[in-house]
Amino acid sequence: MASLGQIKAGIPVSLTGQFQVQGKQALAGLQAWASDVNLTGGVSVGETGGIPKTRRALEVVFHDDASTIEGVRRATEALITQDRVDLLFGPYSSVLTAQAAAAAEEHHRVLWNHGGASDDVYQQGYQRIIGILTPATEYLAGLLPLVRESDAGAHTVGILRAARGAFPKAVTSAVERDAEALGFNLEFVWEYPSSADDFRDLAAAAAGHQPDVLVAVGRIPNDLALAHSLVEWGRAFKAVAVVAAPIGQFRQALGSNVDGFLGPSQWEPAARYPVAYGPNAADVLQSLNRQSSQAVDYPMVQAYAAGLVAQRCVETAGSLEDAALGEAASQLDFSTFYGRFKIDPQTGRQVGRKVILVQWQKGRKVLVWPPEQTQSPLVYPWR
Repeated sequence: MASLGQIKAGIPVSLTGQFQVQGKQALAGLQAWASDVNLTGGVSVGETGGIPKTRRALEVVFHDDASTIEGVRRATEALITQDRVDLLFGPYSSVLTAQAAAAAEEHHRVLWNHGGASDDVYQQGYQRIIGILTPATEYLAGLLPLVRESDAGAHTVGILRAARGAFPKAVTSAVERDAEALGFNLEFVWEYPSSADDFRDLAAAAAGHQPDVLVAVGRIPNDLALAHSLVEWGRAFKAVAVVAAPIGQFRQALGSNVDGFLGPSQWEPAARYPVAYGPNAADVLQSLNRQSSQAVDYPMVQAYAAGLVAQRCVETAGSLEDAALGEAASQLDFSTFYGRFKIDPQTGRQVGRKVILVQWQKGRKVLVWPPEQTQSPLVYPWR
């Protein structure tokens, strides 16, 4: 652990490789949180042995994981054994988070997980992973109920997903579950290679089945390319959900064709949550804009939220010891600008939040689910 003085917050981060855009955004989010905390005097920590509480500044320490499994393992080990960080935050992406979680577990360290939504990481028996994000299996939990509200006659669903990785299967599992419960017929579940970049034939084949609802999930480049191909066959579907639809890159890539696409979002600026701890959404966005020249996107927000949760746990535990932090996290139930924080104490899985469904309408993102966050009704059919 760090000596009395600055609290070291460490993160393995993708500064290079396929996740570098999101990795840099996550780093900016964590740095913005640290900067805001330091401006207010630091984190309040109650030391043991009768020493009174002290306020300690934050220092963010990071190593490039190069977007690789080997790289994230090395980076996480270095943060733990060389830098001796007090707070260990995970990387962006579920694949990398799984490796960081394994390393953290071996060293009996808490991992604050803001970048890996796959449920797999919570199914390995790890004792000290703390989930900030709603798990992937709940990403599209509202999709089919929302469609059924708009069209009682909707009855068919098609799924297109990348073959590699746990994340695409986790996301679509809720759609398959709800299809059965709501009486939808699952027309097809087709998988494609994660390396694919030409989806014209796949889009045409899907259009041939004319499912009422089409769901697509892969890596971000997959989603962007597939969405382009689906535009040509738009009238073959009544609703199209693409997991990458809410991100800035999607809007840039689709241009004027973006309208109608649905997608899940962990957080949106327009979302309304009671704030019981930390700054409000407007202040967080202002901080993130000061910290980075990039447009604010979800990895920044998630990392900032993870920092707030870790901070609350430190203050509640009165300690930087991992066992005490894990115990505090397992018992806390509170809300920040990012929404409710509450985990399953057995697994660390986030159970307090709902993912938001957004739809592009007239060139802007609109919240369409859950009901308490809805800004506008679903546009259905989408074309």
